[in-house]
Amino acid sequence: MNHSWSESMSLGEMIRRQREMASLPMRQLAAMAGISNPYLSQIERGLRDPSDQVLNAIADSLQMSADSLRPPTPEPDLDEAPPPVVVAIRADPDLTTQQRKALEESYLAFRQVTYERRRIKGRRNGAALTENSTADRGELT
Repeated sequence: MNHSWSESMSLGEMIRRQREMASLPMRQLAAMAGISNPYLSQIERGLRDPSDQVLNAIADSLQMSADSLRPPTPEPDLDEAPPPVVVAIRADPDLTTQQRKALEESYLAFRQVTYERRRIKGRRNGAALTENSTADRGELT
């Protein structure tokens, strides 16, 4: 099976593609993973995000690792200026180094989740994010 990710592929699309490549009907994969057929259908269509436990069960049923089903995490662009929130966190003299690191990681993780949700929602609606979207400016909704 080909485990490589396409940049435009969602987790659900990757699961569906791997299921089809394994020639498994949706009902059979759902039974093997211990989940309902409607739930698997919702995952494949991007309507539901599976828990780590469910994702592991699906991956095991497909005889692959759960990590190979997850999208790769993008490498940060070191030439790009950090968002203003990160600059403020780094400059705050009242925070310890560990606190700064934890806050920065949390902020960037929340930002990535929001961006990914917008990307998936935009693809479902047939729209694409533009360069001037709020996600590109780092604003959270």
